[in-house]
Amino acid sequence: MSNRVVEVVLERIPESVEAFKMLLEEKQENEFEVAALTVAALCVYPKDKQASLDMLNALRGPRELSQFDIQFIRDRFMDGKDYVPRSYFKGATPENDYTVSEPYIVAVEENPYTREQEGYSKLFLKSGGADSPRYVQLRLAKNGRWYLWEQFLLSDIRPPESTNFWA
Repeated sequence: MSNRVVEVVLERIPESVEAFKMLLEEKQENEFEVAALTVAALCVYPKDKQASLDMLNALRGPRELSQFDIQFIRDRFMDGKDYVPRSYFKGATPENDYTVSEPYIVAVEENPYTREQEGYSKLFLKSGGADSPRYVQLRLAKNGRWYLWEQFLLSDIRPPESTNFWA
């Protein structure tokens, strides 16, 4: 299997948990869409922490975030690093301070290791501020829907140019 990239288009970032759940209901049978919705849920965190966590819990199904998960997410957003999730949208780079516009496009890639483990899908997303892609792992439930199992999208990336003292 060669690497295949699917560009997922989100017309907007849902701001309410209800709107997010409605969108998820439409998209949950497509693993690429669920990966992109993970980015959208993380983008809500700087404005509304609880809504973002509720969205992530909706993505996770019956396996809610642990206290460790919640603490980890909180730590990743400390020091004003709200740009990290935005970096996964097409066109968002350190040079433009990770500015994005509608529609939001997330390139989601599969590779030979994507379905290495039966019932799971490891999909890779490219950040405009990192040299290598980061991944989300999804799990397929018996209802034919994909659920977020784990995400590795919040690792440090290059900071926005506007914060670079030397640039």
